[in-house]
Amino acid sequence: MSEPIAYLKGEFVPASQCTLPVFDLGIVMGAAVTDLARTFHQKAYRLEDHVRRFYQSCKYARIAPPVTIEESISISEKLLENNSQQYPNSELTLVFYMSAGEHAVYAGSAGIPEEMKPTYLQHTFPLRSDLWKVSFTEGMHCVTPTARHTPPQCLSSKIKHRNRLHMWIGQQEAQLVDPKAMPLFLDVNGNITETAGSNFVIYRNGQVVSPRRGNVLWGISLVVLEELLDSMGVPFVEQDLQTYDVLNAEEAWMPSTPYCLAPVVRFNGLPIGDGVPGPMWRNLISRWSDLVGKDIYQEFTGA
Repeated sequence: MSEPIAYLKGEFVPASQCTLPVFDLGIVMGAAVTDLARTFHQKAYRLEDHVRRFYQSCKYARIAPPVTIEESISISEKLLENNSQQYPNSELTLVFYMSAGEHAVYAGSAGIPEEMKPTYLQHTFPLRSDLWKVSFTEGMHCVTPTARHTPPQCLSSKIKHRNRLHMWIGQQEAQLVDPKAMPLFLDVNGNITETAGSNFVIYRNGQVVSPRRGNVLWGISLVVLEELLDSMGVPFVEQDLQTYDVLNAEEAWMPSTPYCLAPVVRFNGLPIGDGVPGPMWRNLISRWSDLVGKDIYQEFTGA
């Protein structure tokens, strides 16, 4: 089997050669933004939405993309067309990454040249649906770590970036409680925000409640969830949520691009609702499956 390809600095290269130097500003300063899309039937889902958000993140980070949005989409389509042939029985995950460029002087911000050429790469890898099997069959456990969500007053929550040390620390703390736990971060005021890789919502009293959008990265899957709920006539609202609200919810879910919507059945060691994936979640997964033309529950459970 020939090797998958990636896109790096204007060229398509073998995936094994898609590497960054240690003096890239994404490594030196964490000056990088990212996004992630997935395929259904090996076709990118909501690709334009992901690319548009990626470019908005670039603008906020003062990183000027070297190609247009349309050119980025063409690059993505070429990668997926080629790499899907390498993995004919798998869905693919498509990663976008843009750093401020290479900083050969490596002397801190004072040594950055006046003109930087951004480092732009795209790459793919097979979607490991088996990683979330237990999440679908048994549900997730979320734990609130001591590390707090970065306040939007310091760095906008609306961009998807690589400054995630607090998320790494929170993950290590959560897994001391439960090796399979997912960290769910609180803000500095004690409000629920999001996990390291997903949004978080609760279902109670016939409506779905999300943390306010100014305090979280508003995910594409969260948008899809809003659309599905609207088609069902189920209200979707934004409110400040505290741990009390999560513990007293009927159901809780994590919307995220790779697995669409995962059920959360425990929070800080206590059950949410009946402590098992709930009927509203199963209803939504069924409708999401109809939307993408694929049985999502079967994809992740094999059942």
